[in-house]
Amino acid sequence: GNILTGDSAAAARYIEARLSAFAKEVVYSPKVTEWKMSYDGRNKEPVALPVKFPLLLAQGALGIAVGMNCLILPHNFNELIEAAIHYLRDEEFELYPDFATGGLLDVSGYNDGTGNSRLRCRARLDTSNKKIIRITEIPYGTTTESVIQSIENAMEKGKLKVARIEDNTAATADILVHLHAGQDVEKTCNALYAFTECQVSISPKAVVIVDKKPVFMGVSEILKINVDNTKDTLRRELEVQLAELQESWMQASLEKIFIENRIYKVLEESESWEQSLAEIEERLQPFVKDFIRPITRDDIIRLTEIRIKKIARYEIHEAEEHIRGLESEIDQCRKNLAQLTKYTIRWFENLRKKYGAAWPRKTELATFDTMTRAEAAVENETLYIDEEGFAGYGVRRGEVVEKCSTLSDILTVDSQGVLMVRRVQEKFY
Repeated sequence: GNILTGDSAAAARYIEARLSAFAKEVVYSPKVTEWKMSYDGRNKEPVALPVKFPLLLAQGALGIAVGMNCLILPHNFNELIEAAIHYLRDEEFELYPDFATGGLLDVSGYNDGTGNSRLRCRARLDTSNKKIIRITEIPYGTTTESVIQSIENAMEKGKLKVARIEDNTAATADILVHLHAGQDVEKTCNALYAFTECQVSISPKAVVIVDKKPVFMGVSEILKINVDNTKDTLRRELEVQLAELQESWMQASLEKIFIENRIYKVLEESESWEQSLAEIEERLQPFVKDFIRPITRDDIIRLTEIRIKKIARYEIHEAEEHIRGLESEIDQCRKNLAQLTKYTIRWFENLRKKYGAAWPRKTELATFDTMTRAEAAVENETLYIDEEGFAGYGVRRGEVVEKCSTLSDILTVDSQGVLMVRRVQEKFY
């Protein structure tokens, strides 16, 4: 598909999706994922992926339900990370939308994306050539096709005058609006903003499901919930990592004691399998105080399965180095758990370092002057007044008063001295 032209993608049944490197880092964590059996019972599939990034705010969401609707706008990748870090440091932060289509955005009425928010988004117009207005970026929610159609509609209604429109959109938007000779560029730009999709109003409203209920909230609150979830997921991952490291340390320590103290000789001397296991357990008792958990029968059986070849080539020095390395990792893991907020901040910073360069802000934040449709309307009509007292742009005889548009306001003073302000009409008395 193409978000610029509006061309749709292939049907879902023709699309194969694979996790990217970013997705594997952010949403793929099998050891803390809740799994269920697939529809045919042959495989497992996740109930939900444990997302460690505010993807809802990064991608946005649009939905309509009975009695409510939701519009969460997309936000910038780096700015979401920056806001997450500010929140973890207990600092104030602000979040504003960012659109893949670019354009200009007035966020003065954003109000944190709640139900009473209102934004204005404009196309980026290049007026360096006085004969052509080039549209290089389009507003959110529009396509090059819809923008061109809106310009043509404005032309048909007499609200805009241009010579012709040319669409050269490929990888980027490129719509050329050719002007008539001597046509005022600034007035035409104002008319494009007033009467076409070169400017659109957006009313976001964030609705999310919390504890199985729909809740209206601002994007800042959504971010905080996402970051808290990230922090909790990282904690669970660290706990799993710590348990695995401790188990590896336990097995490596048992193996070292078993080989270094030649406890394996028991297998040659014992008269039965059970006696061998009992004697190995007895020989290991002096070392139990150094272990992180009690020795189990499975531990002892695992020791008996060590191959003679490995015992013959066993290097005590290498084993000690390996155990010290595990101890260092265990200490670091415990430190990370004890300083979970700092660890989460470092995790976000590392994510930004890896992927942030690919996501610069595309939508420029700006403040727009309020432009009424009457002010922007092209004065392509003429106001006449005849001897009988009829006036309007449809009166074709009489005195020419002034050039006007169909949205112009006029002042009239009658023979009784009454002043009136009214919208110009095709014919009025």
